[in-house]
Amino acid sequence: MNQQALSAFIWSVADLLRGDYKPHEYGRVILPFTVLRRLDCVLALTKDKVLAEHDKKTAAGVNPDPFLRRKVGKAKFYNTSPMDLPKLLGDQDHIRQNLYAYIQGFSPEARDIFERFDFHAQVERLAKSNLLYLVTEKFANIDLHPDRVDNAQMGHVFEELIRKFAELSNETAGEHFTPREVIRLMVNLIFIEDDDVLTPGNAVVRTLYDPTAGTGGMLSVGAEHLMQHNPAARLTLFGQELNDESYAICKADMLIRGQAVENIVPGNTLSEDGFARRRFDYMLSNPPFGVEWKKVEKAVRREHEEKGFDGRFGPGLPRVSDGSMLFLLHLVSKMSPVVDGEGGSRFGIVLNGSPLFTGGAGSGESEIRRYLLENDLVEAIIGLPTDMFYNTGISTYIWIVSNKKPDDRRGWMQLIDASGFWQKMRKSLGSKRKELGDGHIATITRLFGDFVEAERVILFDAEGRQVAQHIVPATQSAPEPPPGGKAKAVPVSRIFRNEDFGYTTITVERPLRDEAGNIVLGQKGRQKGKPQPDSSLRDTENVPLGQDIGEYFAREVLPHAPDAWIDEAKSKVGYEIPFNRHFYVFEPPRPLEEIDAELKQVSASIMRMLGELVK
Repeated sequence: MNQQALSAFIWSVADLLRGDYKPHEYGRVILPFTVLRRLDCVLALTKDKVLAEHDKKTAAGVNPDPFLRRKVGKAKFYNTSPMDLPKLLGDQDHIRQNLYAYIQGFSPEARDIFERFDFHAQVERLAKSNLLYLVTEKFANIDLHPDRVDNAQMGHVFEELIRKFAELSNETAGEHFTPREVIRLMVNLIFIEDDDVLTPGNAVVRTLYDPTAGTGGMLSVGAEHLMQHNPAARLTLFGQELNDESYAICKADMLIRGQAVENIVPGNTLSEDGFARRRFDYMLSNPPFGVEWKKVEKAVRREHEEKGFDGRFGPGLPRVSDGSMLFLLHLVSKMSPVVDGEGGSRFGIVLNGSPLFTGGAGSGESEIRRYLLENDLVEAIIGLPTDMFYNTGISTYIWIVSNKKPDDRRGWMQLIDASGFWQKMRKSLGSKRKELGDGHIATITRLFGDFVEAERVILFDAEGRQVAQHIVPATQSAPEPPPGGKAKAVPVSRIFRNEDFGYTTITVERPLRDEAGNIVLGQKGRQKGKPQPDSSLRDTENVPLGQDIGEYFAREVLPHAPDAWIDEAKSKVGYEIPFNRHFYVFEPPRPLEEIDAELKQVSASIMRMLGELVK
């Protein structure tokens, strides 16, 4: 059964619920039952061995737990009830009691999943509506064994179901998960430079962390990527998730993968750091876009003020209306230190456009950018196409941050404009109308790995139709267009020094004058005898770092305002990353003669149609 058919089959349960449940409530039943059937199928092959071992050790008065865990092999959980979903159907009159007994038979880490779903309340509601048997029967007939539905497919199923439920309840599905092709790109980028991890046979041990884990998609894709390249490597997964349903699904996925489920914790990452003393080798995150952090403001400000740089938010705090940069700082605080050239971390985080430029010099956002760039932590920023995410069509950017840059990247930052790399989806999913194909992911990964400035050269034939496109380093000659055609070069990769994004904001003052036009001088203290500034004439200038402020002032300001001066006490250093400006390509307007001829042609056509109406 393919992914679409499986999702449709599970979704058909909604037909049973219609009337007794409102559409936005369907997920409260379908999600926990899907997880239950998945766990049911995973344990099917070892069920008899577990039951026999449980009876044997219990009769001997021995704690059976460690022995049962050995019997289930890679799975980190077990169930000591003789029941499973198909067997529950054999006693329709007692299905409610037997289902409870079955859930209680799970090991504690699995039982917690159903507590997070508030499964007891749904069982009671289904029983009162005489739907419990029918729903159980539906799910008992689905085969969700990993041999039939692998973990990747199962992840897609959960995400598709969550997206549908989110749409029905007017929630934002993007808070729950990230498109898989975007995750694959991010995973490629954070692993690309680490040959020791990707080389087959190297039995390295690494950690991967996601502070906004959702259903665990980023963690799962990261594990699958490493397994494909180096089966000998061991990747331990860690995550934290606020939403109870998403947390439960993520925890179930980790159980099935054989990961330590204590590494998946619930709670708000910003106010309750679930891994306060841990550092990680790799990290991935897609925090909510433009979501305010007022609920955790008190805790975050306390940590900022009391701990400073010993805490997570030392560099500064963004405005309360958007907390995404707090997650950026949180990940920076989780980076493993580099010791004698060894260790270090790299992470990828998806952000909207505001962290690139919001806030002037001295603001929290600017101070965060300043900290990242002056400490040489940002390797690259990749601009993605619009309409890539399920809940928004805005522009998004992947930041790749590392404290172990290769020598050739130190002091530099790469910008990649991947907004033109996409293919149209056959069917839109919410706001998502575009996707990255395998070729696009490979091209973006190669641009990052090559670390060179490059252009996308688009070739057109004589009729203006696009016939080909090539990615070429900026130092190479562009390919020739067909006879009579033309070529258009668009920059896609640019490299800058970190200080290129910095500037000093200077405050330019001009003297206050009285009615006679005379300069007003101070009368007291340090201002005595000095010209007083006129606040209505006050202005600011941004002077790029590296430029002499005095020379800039003499060149740009004094010719226009000879009486001006700089209030040096108000000077501030700021940083912004004007991403789009660096990829802007000027296209000259068409000749006036051509536009005029076209207008005349249109006017003539309109007059001709009007004449026909009069007739």
